[in-house]
Amino acid sequence: MKKNKDSSRRNFIKKMAASAAAVAAGTAAFAADDNIIRFTLSKKRAFSANDNVNIALIGAGGMGTQDTITALSVPGIKIVAACDLYDGRLKDAREKWGKDLFTTRSYKEVLNRRDIDAVIVATPDHWHQQISIDAMKAGKHVYCEKPMVHSVVEGPAVIQAQKETGKVFQVGSQGVSSLGNEKAKELLKSGAIGTLNYAEGFWARHSPVGAWQYPIPADASPATVDWETYISNTTKRPFDPLRFFRWRNYLDYGTGMSGDLFVHLFSSLHFITDSLGPNKVYSSGGLRYWKDGREVPDVLLGTFDYPQAQAHPPFNLSLRCNFVDGTSGTTYLKLVGSEGSMDITWDDVVLKRNKTITSDDPFFIEQMKKAGTPLTDRKRIMPPEEIKFEAEKGYRGGPYDHFVNFFQAIRNGGKVVEDAIFGYRAAAPALLCIDSYNNDTAISWNPEKMQVIKK
Repeated sequence: MKKNKDSSRRNFIKKMAASAAAVAAGTAAFAADDNIIRFTLSKKRAFSANDNVNIALIGAGGMGTQDTITALSVPGIKIVAACDLYDGRLKDAREKWGKDLFTTRSYKEVLNRRDIDAVIVATPDHWHQQISIDAMKAGKHVYCEKPMVHSVVEGPAVIQAQKETGKVFQVGSQGVSSLGNEKAKELLKSGAIGTLNYAEGFWARHSPVGAWQYPIPADASPATVDWETYISNTTKRPFDPLRFFRWRNYLDYGTGMSGDLFVHLFSSLHFITDSLGPNKVYSSGGLRYWKDGREVPDVLLGTFDYPQAQAHPPFNLSLRCNFVDGTSGTTYLKLVGSEGSMDITWDDVVLKRNKTITSDDPFFIEQMKKAGTPLTDRKRIMPPEEIKFEAEKGYRGGPYDHFVNFFQAIRNGGKVVEDAIFGYRAAAPALLCIDSYNNDTAISWNPEKMQVIKK
C-alpha cells in the first residue's frame, strides 16, 4: 500500500510541475492579490434528443419543486403528473407546468400510469421507503431525496427492491455529482495531501426558512390537507399544520439536522474517499435558539471513527451543524492529510500543501543529523502552497449534474453515482446520530455489512 501511495504522490508532483509551467502559457490564472494559482473546472456532456423521459413528482413542496425545475432543464425531460397531500401545491404545479398536468393526492394513481418513466420522491422522510419500493415494483425509475430512508431498519428493503426490479435508483445528495467533489476525489487519489488522517464538515444556517420555519398557508385545514394519509404510517394524532408544513422539526416525519444536512457531508466524503462509512458514531448538541416546540436540536456535533479499509487508512471525522449562526448558509468539507489539506465545496476545491523545509536550513540540517534521518530537498519540485480549482463560469451546479447522471443511466443502462447501497451507507451514520443524541451514547456500526453492532 505504501508503494502505491508513493507512486501517487510522485504522479501528483509531476502533474503540478506541469501545471506550474502551464501558468506561464496562460492555461491557469495567477492571482497576484492572494498568491493563489487558480484552475478552471469544466465538464463535457452529450445528449440524445430522441431519448425523451417522462417524469412525475411525488411531494410537491419546496425541495420537490426545485428538483423538478432542475430535472426539466435537462434536454428531453417532460413532466406529466404531480402528487401531493395539500391541494394548494397541486394548484401551484398546474400553474407552473400546465393545466393539462395530471394531479392527484394518491401516489398510487401516479404509479399506475403507463406514460411515466421515472418519479421524483420528495415527500417527508417517513414516506421515502414505501413510495420508493412501490415505484420500483411498478416499473418506475426513482430519484429519491435524501436521506434515503427515515430509519436505519428501513434501508435493506429499498436495496432489495432495487436489486429485484433492476430499476435505476438515485438518492438526491447532489454534491456527489459536482465538479468540486469530482476534483477532490481525483486529487486525493493522486496523493495531493498525502495520507488522509482527519476530515471535518460544517453547515450553518440562521434564516427562518433555513431553520425549517416554512410558511403555513392560510387555507391549511383538514379539507385542503389529506392528514389521515399523511399520518397513516406513524403516530395517530389530530390535524396539526405545523407537523405537516414544518415536518422536519418532528421525528415522526423528519430526521433532524443529521438527516437533512449531515447526510450531504457523508455522501461527499464517501464519494471522495470511496469509504464504506464509519464504525463508531457519537453525537451531542442541544436546542439553543429555535425553541418553538420542535423535537430536534438546532446545534448538533458528531464524531466518527473510520476504520482501515481497502480504499483508505483509518481516520477521524467531525461534523458540526447549527441554525444559530449569523453567517446563514456557510458549508464546507475539509480533508487533512500528512502533506496538505483540501477545502471542498460543490463548486471549488482549495488545495493547501504543507510548507517544506529544505536542505539549506541549517537548523533543519543539524536536527536531521542528530536524528539520523536522510535529507530530501523538494524545494524545486513542490507545487505552490495554495491552489484553487474553480467551476467554470456558467456552471449549472451539482443538482443539474446529478439529474444528468440519473437520466443518462435511464437512457443508456449505465450506473448512477448514488445508488441505494451508497445512499444507505451515507444515511445510516446520519440516522444513528439521532439515536446517539437521544440516548447520549456511542453506537457501533459495521460499514461493510451495514448493521448496528449490539453490545
